[in-house]
Amino acid sequence: MIDHLSTYATDFDATKSFYEAAFAPLGYSLQMEFVAEWNQSFPTQRMCAFGPEDKPAFWIIETKKEFTPRHTAFSAKSRAEVERFYEQAMAHGGEDNGKPGLRPMYHENYYGAFVIDPDGNNVEAVCHAPELNSLL
Repeated sequence: MIDHLSTYATDFDATKSFYEAAFAPLGYSLQMEFVAEWNQSFPTQRMCAFGPEDKPAFWIIETKKEFTPRHTAFSAKSRAEVERFYEQAMAHGGEDNGKPGLRPMYHENYYGAFVIDPDGNNVEAVCHAPELNSLL
């Protein structure tokens, strides 16, 4: 349903680095990056987009002032991906906002991890599948 989303960064380099590391375990990578030279009020404004191959789905847009924080959840194929997302995010400037684990208040297999990115946004990786070991 969603084609793409954007978040805003007052420290573009830190935010880009954070998402590069946090997205790697989920299979998302940098798809494009450029400067918004057309923006007369901020002609050096940087933008970049992450996503699966050939799909710029999550944009980071440099801004001069802070915006209201957002919550964005990204799909993970496995609980191990959720854990790697959390480890990479924490190692690259993230703040803990919920270690990897089950969140049964949502449903019995909801396995998520939450971090605060360098701009104060609540970012989550979530797997909805049951643990593989329990299926054997």
